[in-house]
Amino acid sequence: MSNGLQIRKMIGKDAPLISAAFSALGWHKPVSQYERYFAEQEFSKRVVLVAFVDSDLAAYGNIVWESRYASFKDQRIPEITDLNVLPHFRRRGIATALMDRFEAMIFERCDTAGIGVGLYPDYGAAQKLYVRRGYVPDGRGITFQEERVRPGQQVVADDDLVLWFTKKLVQEEMDE
Repeated sequence: MSNGLQIRKMIGKDAPLISAAFSALGWHKPVSQYERYFAEQEFSKRVVLVAFVDSDLAAYGNIVWESRYASFKDQRIPEITDLNVLPHFRRRGIATALMDRFEAMIFERCDTAGIGVGLYPDYGAAQKLYVRRGYVPDGRGITFQEERVRPGQQVVADDDLVLWFTKKLVQEEMDE
């Protein structure tokens, strides 16, 4: 893990900082998205964690307590979502540290965590990380914009084309 890594809950003044960091990469992530995340955190609908290395923003991610994905919603499986590590901070254990925190927080409420992952190459590192951590496909196929993709249906291979995974959380892992 990276020296100088600090992880904390998002505060209101983080919204423009996160937006600017990802906009600098050409990713459209408006300040309003993070203001909404913060408001939802204030109403206990989500938790947003931000990671800093020394004083530099390195990553953020969320737990959504009620997923928009119908299967998770029906089973009351919290969803880890929108986990993003800035490129120059990758491969330092930051995503792993965030996942450890998210799983511990979820375990306080239930024994299963859920996560969706995109299917094109930009998601390759995330796909491998989640499998290494013990996440397995939920067996319901892929979705596009949280709706199940039917055989023969044509969809766009973008961030909305997702395979969903779950992990049973066990006490021994939470104690590590």
